[in-house]
Amino acid sequence: MRVGYTIFILFVSLSLLGFLNGCNAHRLRYNFYKVTCPQANQIVKRIITNETRTNLALGAQLIRMQFHDCFVRGCDGSVLLDTVNNGSKAEKDAIPNRSLKGFDVIDDIKNAIEKVCPNVVSCADILALAARDAVSAPFKRRLWNVALGRRDGRISLASETNGNIPSPFADFTSLLQTFNNKTLDVNDLVVLSGAHTIGVAHCGTFSRRLYNFTGKGDADPTLDPTYADFLRKQCPNPANPKTIVEMDPGSSRSFDKHYYHILRQNKGLFISDAALLTNKESESIVIRLQRSRGLFFAAFARSMRKMAAIDVLTGKDGEIRRNCRVVNP
Repeated sequence: MRVGYTIFILFVSLSLLGFLNGCNAHRLRYNFYKVTCPQANQIVKRIITNETRTNLALGAQLIRMQFHDCFVRGCDGSVLLDTVNNGSKAEKDAIPNRSLKGFDVIDDIKNAIEKVCPNVVSCADILALAARDAVSAPFKRRLWNVALGRRDGRISLASETNGNIPSPFADFTSLLQTFNNKTLDVNDLVVLSGAHTIGVAHCGTFSRRLYNFTGKGDADPTLDPTYADFLRKQCPNPANPKTIVEMDPGSSRSFDKHYYHILRQNKGLFISDAALLTNKESESIVIRLQRSRGLFFAAFARSMRKMAAIDVLTGKDGEIRRNCRVVNP
């Protein structure tokens, strides 16, 4: 009897926790700053538009930053925090985050907004808007809507990135588990992987596929041989750690469905890319996204709205940072 009662209480507690997390997500609103800071969206768009004129990679940089923020502690801007002198490194100093770029742009936006709306707009919301606007800039229109009302977290630990940020070395089972842990499904996994259609990667994130993959001095047999030869020329063994390669060859500055074309040609750069073809359900989603003319943009918009609501802080939780790099005193 006692065991049954304990299990019942545990079930109710877990259900309540899931309910509360869902409630927080539903407290985000598209017009959240309509009264308190109506200029916020325009300030973000103006600065991003100016920045993307000289930095064509900004969309890839900021959307990657948002992904890495949301997968650790939820979308709370914790990836923006600097390490302080207490011995614990912040998220941005963890190995997967050391190549993140765009923090200066977030700082510029925050400073501009603080001048007109002090202590109102969170850094987490600024990151969500900036990532959307940077990816959307070449299209002259918004590719997805961003619900607002997130508050900023006060904790950032490099140690928490392990097992939370999807790894480029992960197989399908590990990838799906990581996404499921964040209330995302297999469709979200395949669709959000499409963000690899823009941006670049360092050799170390995929060179294992080129050299001694199975311990016999061979390449990954699932990688197109001609493409593997090309990558070996770009990334000799040992590779220059500063060398970068397009994630979507020939289309790394165009946000489109081309990623799914190269994936089906066995030219996905990462082990995690190739993994999407190892499961029948995910492979079928890849095929649909490749063949359909407009499906990718609509699907990406839906999945981004889901991802951007992961474990958000709202109401009186968290804070509104005055400086995105440090918690308020």
